[in-house]
Amino acid sequence: MTKPILSEPATLTGEEETLSAIVSRLASETRSLATAEVAVYKAKFGETAGAYKSAAMFFAVAGVLALAALIALLVGAILTLATVMGPGWSTAIVVVAVLALAGILAMIGKSKLQTKSEPVS
Repeated sequence: MTKPILSEPATLTGEEETLSAIVSRLASETRSLATAEVAVYKAKFGETAGAYKSAAMFFAVAGVLALAALIALLVGAILTLATVMGPGWSTAIVVVAVLALAGILAMIGKSKLQTKSEPVS
């Protein structure tokens, strides 16, 4: 005879346990098991969500710092060219170059989207 996992075995006092008592105990133990499983999954989800939240904050700060570095690089390029051809022309050249690079990257991204959406033949 095997022992039940969640509760003590029923003590028999001369007569066997009725079917309705067994079913009732089974339902009670099933509810307890389901509640325990939900609690375990909530705890696991809480740990995972906390780790992702922390990582997302670090990625956001890294992105802001990378953007600040890019802006500093562009300002440095403008100031370097300003000694040769003046501030207006150097600003125009750097802006046009950055917009051209942005356009090229956008076209590459668009072409990758189009190839993904076309059915494979």
